[in-house]
Amino acid sequence: MTHSPKPKVALGADHAGYAAKEQVKKLLEGMGYPVDDLGPFNADSVDYPDYARAVAERVAGGQARFGVLVCGTGMGMDMAANKVPGIRAATAHNLFTARLAREHNDANVLAIGARVVSNHEALAIVREFLATEFAGGRHQRRVDKINELDRQRV
Repeated sequence: MTHSPKPKVALGADHAGYAAKEQVKKLLEGMGYPVDDLGPFNADSVDYPDYARAVAERVAGGQARFGVLVCGTGMGMDMAANKVPGIRAATAHNLFTARLAREHNDANVLAIGARVVSNHEALAIVREFLATEFAGGRHQRRVDKINELDRQRV
């Protein structure tokens, strides 16, 4: 039995999330995920919307299946990424919210707060997010309604 290759993950952060992003990158590569690291590449101060947009556009455009964003709280990245049509970004601060973001909301971008969770917790959240499949069923109707909001935005 052959396994299909793991999907590409686009990765971005701001200065507050830089160190955690580097740890997430090592984890993903170690798990066999192709990673598209969109920066930053040091801890100098940067504007999180620029990185959220870059990751979100890669996911929305199909160049990556998932995105992972890291900033201080996860919330700024989440808000900025969700402005890109086709993105369902969710901030997760624990395994439960990471799992339900995928299972119920079919989230395609995960946002993590490096000032809210430890690096160890962040890695566990990423693993949980990627290991969880969308449940479909009654949740599909709700995701369809979210997607309709994107079509109305244009």
